[in-house]
Amino acid sequence: MSRTTRTVLPPRVFALADDLSGAAEVAAALGLRGRIVLGLATAPPRDGESVVLDLDTRQLAPEDAASAVRAALEYADGGVVLKKIDSLLRGNLAAETAAYATGARGVVIAPALPVAGRTVREGVVNLHGTALHTTDAWRAERGAAPVSVGAALGGVPTRVVPLATVRAPEPALHDRLRAVVAEGYHPVCDAETDADLDAIAEAALRLGPGIRLMGTGGLAAALGRRLAQVAQVAQVAQVAHADLGAGAGVGLSGRDGDRAAEADPDRSTEPARDCSTEADLDRPTGTDTVGPARADAVSPAPDGTPTRPLLVVVGTAEPTAVAQIAQLVAAGARHVTLPAHTLTDRSARPTLNIRTGVGYTPHGVTVVSIDGSHAVDPGVARGLAVGLARAVAEAAHESDLVLTGGETARRVLDALRIRELLPLDQIHHGAVRSRTADGRRVVTRPGSYGDTDSLLRIARALRPGLAPGALRPGLAPPSGQPVAPPVQPAPLGEPT
Repeated sequence: MSRTTRTVLPPRVFALADDLSGAAEVAAALGLRGRIVLGLATAPPRDGESVVLDLDTRQLAPEDAASAVRAALEYADGGVVLKKIDSLLRGNLAAETAAYATGARGVVIAPALPVAGRTVREGVVNLHGTALHTTDAWRAERGAAPVSVGAALGGVPTRVVPLATVRAPEPALHDRLRAVVAEGYHPVCDAETDADLDAIAEAALRLGPGIRLMGTGGLAAALGRRLAQVAQVAQVAQVAHADLGAGAGVGLSGRDGDRAAEADPDRSTEPARDCSTEADLDRPTGTDTVGPARADAVSPAPDGTPTRPLLVVVGTAEPTAVAQIAQLVAAGARHVTLPAHTLTDRSARPTLNIRTGVGYTPHGVTVVSIDGSHAVDPGVARGLAVGLARAVAEAAHESDLVLTGGETARRVLDALRIRELLPLDQIHHGAVRSRTADGRRVVTRPGSYGDTDSLLRIARALRPGLAPGALRPGLAPPSGQPVAPPVQPAPLGEPT
């Protein structure tokens, strides 16, 4: 008896983010075959796929950010819908959430990101155990940090779901979420661990159509784990039915199959990608593969060396950036600092050229940051990012890229007219390696992420031979600016 073989894949996921590094973080965490779109989608995801949009709204006026969310939701054609938010509650959170909630039965909100020490208890975000509004995490923002998630959401009606309910035996969490939504509120869920987020994701999915999810990359990873389980169960059930001569795909019901979807039999398929967890931080660099493609291919020359330079652009205001740059410089990278005033002054127009200079090598690594000798007004953040992108654009056209800070990453890729990225893997949490249409590698990372060895780990993943003293000078500084010594003031750029 002949059999019809059909492949069961997870449902499609449509996700929105307000900056590029966040969009990449979500795409990697979901673990689905998919793409990152810089702007509005041209088509919704298909079964077993994800589409993650960088709406680039972090620095927009609130009404413009809300309009972008509403326009993007027109492409949310069924499947799971997720809104990625900043784990420190930055951006146009109130305006975007109000727009996102319009037309939904309810929005389940879970802002915790345990892997980065960001937890939620009694509706308050804590950073390494300290309430967010009592830390200096908003030092680069124009206002003060909100005292709670509810406060950050403004007039959006919310109810806190406490940690005791999140961790209670089933079906307590599901029932509580359903009751809150039925009362016209959006549940804000406490969470301190990935297991808490797993419980929230499952309970939210079981609420059925019309429920949208909103949270950080931690919630996206929990969703990815859940969808991977669903796909695995569906595949096993399909094989069992095929062995019985059923001959067709299987639709699962209940907890282990409530979100499974059946793919077109004529469509090629790929296995679901793994997602990064805390354990990934201890793995060897470059091994956190989330796709079937070889993520470490770097278009080598006949002698085995890469044909492209590696350009690292640091546009973050985080104090850890100076130590991250220092480790990269100690391994042989060249460091150039650009004065902030030259980046905001269009008449100056500094231009970086990394293909000239004594001892130039095609596999050279250059790191560029903004001179942090003087304080920078957060109000000029976008102007600085635009100026930084303009300064490095010529060099970036020929290079593999490492871009820290969502605003910086987006401005550089806009300058290069790159509209889509294919996510490949995570080098460490939040440091997502993607591929462009022309085969280059682009690593994006939120500015506030990563230990002091973050940039070095990323560079070594892209250039495995990088070691102390391995690189030679190969740099012509822009507009006569000197190459920076290894120790520099903290670079200041954008609040990301």
